Amino acid sequence: MIKKIYFQSIFFSFFFIKEAFAAESGGMPQLNPEFWVSQIFWLILSFGVMYVILSKLILPKISNNLESRKSQILENIEAAEKQREDSESKIKEYDEIISKSKVEANNIFNQSREKAIKDIITKKEILDKQIDEEIADAEKEIQSLRRSAPNKIVKIAIETSSVLVQKLIGAEVNNSSISAIVDDLSKRNGDKYYGN
Repeated sequence: MIKKIYFQSIFFSFFFIKEAFAAESGGMPQLNPEFWVSQIFWLILSFGVMYVILSKLILPKISNNLESRKSQILENIEAAEKQREDSESKIKEYDEIISKSKVEANNIFNQSREKAIKDIITKKEILDKQIDEEIADAEKEIQSLRRSAPNKIVKIAIETSSVLVQKLIGAEVNNSSISAIVDDLSKRNGDKYYGN
C-alpha cells in the first residue's frame, strides 16, 4: 500500500512538470527547476524515512494487532460454538431428565393406585367376612332365641295366668293344670308363630 502511494506521488510530481515550467515565471520557488534536485532529494528522503518508519515500526504493530484481534475473534467464536454445543447437550440432558421423571412419576402413581386398590379390596374382603360372621352369629342367636322363646313364653304365660286367676277367683290354682292348658294352646297355635 505504501509503495503504491509512494509511486503515485512520484508519478504525479512528474506529471505536473509541464505546469512547473509554465509557473516558473510566476515566482513560485518550488516550481523553479533550480530547486528541483533538492526538492526531489528531500522528497525521496522524507518519503523513504516515512516508508521505513511505516514498514518497520507502525505497520507490523497494526498487522500484529489485526492478527491478534482476528485470533481473538476466532477464539471467541470457537468458545461461543463450544458453549452453544454444551448448552444444547445440557438441554438434551434436561429434557431426558424431565421425561424420565415424568415416566417415574407415572409409574409411582400407577403403583400407588394399584396398591391402594389392593388395600381397598383386601379391607373390603375382611369387612365382608366380618359382616358375614356377624350375620351368622346373629342368625345363630336368633335361632337359639327362637328355640328357647316358646319355653320362656310358656313359663311367662303360666306365671301370668296363675297370678290373674288368683286375683280373679281369689284362690290359688294349681300350676300344673294351668301349664297343661297353656301347653295345649301353644301346641295348637305354636306352629303358626314359630314355624315348628
